[in-house]
Amino acid sequence: MRVIAGTARRLQLKTPDGLDTRPTTDRIKETLFNMIQHDVVQVRFLDCFAGSGAIGIEALSRGAADAVFIEKNPKAAACIRGNLKTTHLEERGRVMTCDILGGLRRLEAEGSAFGVIFMDPPYHQQWERQVLEYLKTSCLADAETLVIVEASLDTDFSYAEALGWQTVREKRYKTNKHLFFKRLEGRE
Repeated sequence: MRVIAGTARRLQLKTPDGLDTRPTTDRIKETLFNMIQHDVVQVRFLDCFAGSGAIGIEALSRGAADAVFIEKNPKAAACIRGNLKTTHLEERGRVMTCDILGGLRRLEAEGSAFGVIFMDPPYHQQWERQVLEYLKTSCLADAETLVIVEASLDTDFSYAEALGWQTVREKRYKTNKHLFFKRLEGRE
């Protein structure tokens, strides 16, 4: 796995050992960033369920102002720190080793919105719903925030509109998909 473009282009990234993480392939990562390349420049980027940190590091490499990585697994969090160092992006990256809802609460206490929030939670455990529900009233997401969820093809998001989220785009791959959400107008 490598950084696709930007200041850290072509640098190799390490992934945590074991089957606890499911790194996004370079091809899918490249497709994703081709779609959001203008959305990441000079914004705060939040990488939830960060794994190796590859998505947030790609955002930093492509010009994000800073990135926060939330990862519960200490070995994966250490991997993110190592990857930030390898890419010389550690000054703009912050790694939080904690569960997702605890991390969101800590960030909310600091009180500023992110431009892009990305999450790639474990499949079939409803984490995406819990995070979207949390974010619907959080200062971490405002009307301009783009929330991107990587999920299995069969993950149901029919509840999203009731939570105040509008699907603005969907990209399907062979085994998974990216959904792009914005807050519904008048729901802030």
